Amino acid sequence: MNPALTQFGDQMSHLTGVRAIMKDIIETLRAGQGKTFINLSAGNPVILPEVEKLWRDCTAELLASPEYGEVVCRYGSSQGYEPFIEAVLADFNQRYGLSLTERNLLITPGSQALYFYAANALGGYAASGQLKEIVLPLSPDYTGYGGVSLIPEALRAYKPTIDLGTEPHRFKYRPDFSQLEITENTGFVLFSRPCNPTGNVLTDEEVARIAALAKPHNVPVLVDSAYAPPYPALNFTEMTPVFGDNMVHCISLSKAGLPGERIGIAIGDEAVIQVLQSFQTNLCIHSSRYGQAIAARAIGSGALGAIAETVIRPHYRGKFTVLEENLERYMPESAPWYLHRGEGAIFAWLWFDELPVTDWELYQQLKQYGVIVVPGEPFFPGLKEDWLHTKQCIRISLTATDDEIATGVRHLATVVSDLYRQGVAAQTPVEVAQSR
Repeated sequence: MNPALTQFGDQMSHLTGVRAIMKDIIETLRAGQGKTFINLSAGNPVILPEVEKLWRDCTAELLASPEYGEVVCRYGSSQGYEPFIEAVLADFNQRYGLSLTERNLLITPGSQALYFYAANALGGYAASGQLKEIVLPLSPDYTGYGGVSLIPEALRAYKPTIDLGTEPHRFKYRPDFSQLEITENTGFVLFSRPCNPTGNVLTDEEVARIAALAKPHNVPVLVDSAYAPPYPALNFTEMTPVFGDNMVHCISLSKAGLPGERIGIAIGDEAVIQVLQSFQTNLCIHSSRYGQAIAARAIGSGALGAIAETVIRPHYRGKFTVLEENLERYMPESAPWYLHRGEGAIFAWLWFDELPVTDWELYQQLKQYGVIVVPGEPFFPGLKEDWLHTKQCIRISLTATDDEIATGVRHLATVVSDLYRQGVAAQTPVEVAQSR
């Protein structure tokens, strides 16, 4: 059967970003014919024993309680499971000195669903016909933003400035406020903090400046806090969650050990929350309550916040250190490679300036060595201008073992050394001088 698709049906029937590349990765792994691959592409969090035990214990408590039937065998409020909302409210109000009420919260089936609601409730064409843009103030950013809008042209990303600092082979992206535009034609602003894929953490001052640019135009600012404190607290540098009249703090419990339960939390202004809640009611009635019920226990007891700081964060920060040490050991000193400063999340981001091939070709060559990474180009959704930099980066997952990371980096160094050596050899003396 070949059903006729609408414009929206055609849009949503195609995979975007890394999801399209994952198809190639899965096929590569399946067709390996006994070959062992080092998979440095994974986005699944590591199943840490202490984290798994927490969720097992909370599940056992739920199964043994009279609450179980109400959780699983009943419909609930479209806003979320009441004990879970109460636990989150109490925790955030106590931690951050807030005065949130239940009207400031919405529980969604994962944060990706939350951005889909926002993208199509606040972005796209208004009744007047005016296009309301979804602004990504710092590119690269989460690849999933590329598929959330039913109006693809609504997404607009801005190039960053690149701060090389003083440390060799390190760099950091920063918002380019000389270019960033937030106007009455902006539907909302969206960025991740810490950032997937780069690990970048916008400073408190940068976030406040973005919020200040948006406020005069009554534009909401959604902060994707899937890696932020208090859970999973995957920030390796000091950072403070930012709240305000036009801010919507967006949380996910996926990297806190519950990716299969799809739990997203939106905290923000009552009017924005109400719009998103209505969208959710029409789409799916409400989120699954089982995951919310066990998460209510983990948050209410303080166990999740404690494990995030003492187990989850140290694990991934340690993996980033392992990656750094092996890059310094194996990567050619003469090659223009740069590692983004490790400020959070579960990935590392590498930039190869003047790379002789594209990121996709580098990805393919690494596969020949049994190493799988993720090409960087899909992490630039919404960027309207051509930029060679988008084809010079790769993302490396911090979910592998220490030995896998070391071996993967060693093979990466071999491939990169050969590429730059061949690239320079293929140039004329004039081209070499110009490239410098």
